[in-house]
Amino acid sequence: MVVSAGIGPVRIPPADVVKVVLNAVSVPTGVEFVTAGSGGSGAAAGPGSLTLPRVEVASRSLFSYPVADVHERIVMRVRLPRILLAALVGFALAAAGTVMQGFFRNPMADPSIIGVSSGAAVGAVAFIVFPVALSTTVTLPLFGAVDVGLSHGTGVSLFAFVGALIAAFGVYAIATRHGRTPVATLLLAGVAVQTFLGAVISYLQLQAGESLRRIVAWLMGHLSGASWGEVGITALVVPPLFVLLLAYSRDLNVLLLGEEEAQGLGIEVERTKRLLLGASALITAAGVAFAGVIGFVGLIVPHMLRLVVGPDHRVLLPTAALSGGAFLVAADTVARSGTAELPVGIVTAAVGAPFFIYLLTSREVHEL
Repeated sequence: MVVSAGIGPVRIPPADVVKVVLNAVSVPTGVEFVTAGSGGSGAAAGPGSLTLPRVEVASRSLFSYPVADVHERIVMRVRLPRILLAALVGFALAAAGTVMQGFFRNPMADPSIIGVSSGAAVGAVAFIVFPVALSTTVTLPLFGAVDVGLSHGTGVSLFAFVGALIAAFGVYAIATRHGRTPVATLLLAGVAVQTFLGAVISYLQLQAGESLRRIVAWLMGHLSGASWGEVGITALVVPPLFVLLLAYSRDLNVLLLGEEEAQGLGIEVERTKRLLLGASALITAAGVAFAGVIGFVGLIVPHMLRLVVGPDHRVLLPTAALSGGAFLVAADTVARSGTAELPVGIVTAAVGAPFFIYLLTSREVHEL
């Protein structure tokens, strides 16, 4: 991450990157309540409205290393949020891919197999083609009129997240009969829903007009323009879901023996399957909501790490997740290091596809 933060049109030495990050470390020294917009006479803003005080936290930096201002702005405002978002998204996709490959007992499975990526794409593309007003005024009993609004970029991410969840749980509902969800039925339902959603995306692209370029950029995966807000939201969602998946890693190992054997060993199979599918869908949706559809991370990284550390998910899941974050950071560094920036999805596909073909041709692939 330190090396990646120094690579770009403006080269920054790794030592300067470390100094910038250390200078950003600060401790709070006090709290102050400020009433925004209040004049000297303290006149009210108007009937039925209430001006709430704003909390400001004073802080002091622990370090004060000399660093060029331009380097500090580039690292803290442009590159570091993008790198951290790439690490979180890669972490999420690799973790979900590991669970999906173990769940389906198939090394070719990835997070998109239950329709998450296709659902996210439909939601994002639909909002780009038919943007809706996400600004409204809500009247609260004590606070009066409050403006609630979302930016266009946030609207795309929100619709992508919702679309991913609707698709994933729709696949689950289609495949569930009498309280049981056969893995084979779930796989076939996922393929059918993906095909249908692919047709919806194609139709929306025909209706896109001037928005087609933005749609293509989103579908190829992107990390440009990442903000600290996006990093914060992703960081709030991904780690707790990963802890949940890790807590069920032993149960996932037992499921590799088959559902009947797992039931005989005391595993609540259907409950475990619902939790694994739900957590995998949520963690994947959190990743693709801000970064778009990024392929091969959830497919190639778990497959590669399984060859190194073995099939025990108690070890495989954390190592694959960390490797997925590192892989996507490296891919994004390559994507923005040339004269023209490339979508990160192109780089992951260009690296992942040949390597996966090499694995398929150099060793026999068995069912897990």
